[in-house]
Amino acid sequence: MAYGISMDIGTSGTRAHAVDLADGKIVSTAMTTCHPLPGANIMDHLTFCIRVGSGLAHDILMDTVNKVIRSLGVDLKQVERVAICGNPIQLSLFQGIPVDDLAFAGENAHKARNIQAQKRNAGVFDAAAVGMDVKDGTELLVPPAIRHEIGADALAMMYKSGFLDQKENCMVTDYGTNAEMALKVGDDIYTGSAAAGPAMEGQSILHGMLAAPGAISDLEYNFRWRCKVLDDDMVACDGDEYDFGLEMCTDEGPMHGKAKGITGTGVVAAVAAAMSSRLWKKGKLTTSDGKLHMQDGIFVDSKDISEACKAIGAMRAGHFALVEHAGISFDNLDIMYMAGASGTYVDAVKAREIGLLPPTCSRIYQIGNTSLSMATDLLRNPELLDELQGIADMIRANHIMFASDKVFEKIYIQELAYWDEGMTMEMYNSNLALDGIQPLPKPRGHPTVHRIVERDIPDLGERGLVMLDDIGTRLVGSFDGCTSCGRCVRECPEKALSMPSDGSFSIETKKCLGTACYRCQLHCPEKVFKYDLLTME
Repeated sequence: MAYGISMDIGTSGTRAHAVDLADGKIVSTAMTTCHPLPGANIMDHLTFCIRVGSGLAHDILMDTVNKVIRSLGVDLKQVERVAICGNPIQLSLFQGIPVDDLAFAGENAHKARNIQAQKRNAGVFDAAAVGMDVKDGTELLVPPAIRHEIGADALAMMYKSGFLDQKENCMVTDYGTNAEMALKVGDDIYTGSAAAGPAMEGQSILHGMLAAPGAISDLEYNFRWRCKVLDDDMVACDGDEYDFGLEMCTDEGPMHGKAKGITGTGVVAAVAAAMSSRLWKKGKLTTSDGKLHMQDGIFVDSKDISEACKAIGAMRAGHFALVEHAGISFDNLDIMYMAGASGTYVDAVKAREIGLLPPTCSRIYQIGNTSLSMATDLLRNPELLDELQGIADMIRANHIMFASDKVFEKIYIQELAYWDEGMTMEMYNSNLALDGIQPLPKPRGHPTVHRIVERDIPDLGERGLVMLDDIGTRLVGSFDGCTSCGRCVRECPEKALSMPSDGSFSIETKKCLGTACYRCQLHCPEKVFKYDLLTME
C-alpha cells in the first residue's frame, strides 16, 4: 500500500488528508483547532520568527505537523509522497526558508539589512529532510508563490475556483485570518492581503473555535433566529431557535445540547442578527446583559462583535482598494468566489449585507478549501507542479500592499467610525467623496448563490475526521534577578504562562498571544523577564 499526504498549513490551523495513491481516494482527514505558534495572526507569527529565530518557529511547527500526520492512522513508512500548500510565511517556516524578506518589504529595506530575497518556486524536495516523520527520500511537492505576499494559497484559490478562466470582471477571496483576495479585470489581476484578524476563524472570540463538529456556524432567520450547528460530518444542522429581542429560546432543535462554541461564520451571522434586530449601537450590544445568547451556554458579547466588525471592515477596505486601483466602479463587478472554511459556511446573502462581499455581486460561488484541494490534486498528479509554475509565471499581478496603501487606510478609518462610532453610511460616502473615492452602493436585489460544496473539506475519507487540540509545545526558561512575585503569570490574559516551584517559567505556545501581547515582559517589576530568551522544552 502506498500513501500520500496532502496538507494545508493556514494561519489558524493545519488540515491534512491521507490519500491512497493507487486509486486517489482520500482515506482519512485530520485538522488542528489552532496554530502552534504564539500569536493570533500572520504578523504575530512573522514577528515571533524575527525576534526569536525562524529555527525555533520551524521546530514548533514541525512538532505539530508530525502530530497531524500520525493522527491520520496510516503507516508513515508507506508514505511515498507529500504535497503541501499555504501562504508564503507558513510554507517558508515549514521548509526552513528565511522569512526576513517577507518581514521587511521593499528594495531599500532589504539593502539596509543585507537581506537576500528568497526564491519560492515550485519544487520537489525530501520530506524527511525538512523534519517530517516519514522515510528518507519521500517526495515533498511544493507549489509556487506568485510573488512576495501572493503565495501558493492565493494561486490555489485562483486556480481551483475558475477565476483565471473567467472572462467577466470577478473577485475571489479566501476568508480567513490573512484574507487573500484578487480582482480580475480583463487580463489584469489585482491582488492584496488584508490582515483581517482571527475573528473570521473563530479565534480571539470568547466561545470561538474553528469550523469543527459542535460549532455554531450560522443563524438562520425565519421570524426568529435558528442556530445552525456542525455535526460530526461537518454538515450544518438545526439547533435551537432564539428571539433576540425578547432574549429567550423559543424552540429546541435536533442539535440541542451539542454546541461547543461558535466559529467565525457564526460570529458573522451574529453581527447580521444584531444589526437586523437593531441591537448594535456605537460599539455595544444593547441587550440587558450586553450579550447575544445562543444555545448550550454559548454567547457572543460586545467585544466579540467588535472583533468581527474590525475583520469585516478590513475586508471591505481591501475589496474597495482593489476596485479603486483597477479603475472600475462597483457596478462593473458582478461575480464573487468565496474560498476557505469561512467562505463556505457563511450565509453569503448575510455576508453581502454586512460588507464581506462587494454589494453589487449578484452571482456568488462558495468553493471550499482550495488550498488543501490543490495539494491533494498534486498528490494524484505530480506533473501538475510544472503547470502551476507556468501559471504563476504568466499571472500579471498588480499587488497592493494594504499596509501602506492610502486608499485602504482612508476606507478602513471610515469602517471603524461606521462600526464603533455609529457613523451613518451617508456620512461615510460623503467623506469618501472629499477624497475623490467612489461611494459604496447599497446591496440590491437577491444574489444567486452557488454552494459548490456542502462543507469546506468535501471528502473526509472512509475513516473520517480527527480533531487535534493537543498541539504546540512549551517555551521554558529562567531569569537572573527574578523575585518570583508572580505578576507576569497574573498579567497573562490567555493563562498561557505558569511558574513552577523551581523558579522557572513555562509558556504554552498555542495559547500565547506572542509579540501582540508581551504583558509578561512589560509588567515584570524587576525588568528581567526576556521573552526572546525562552527556549523550546
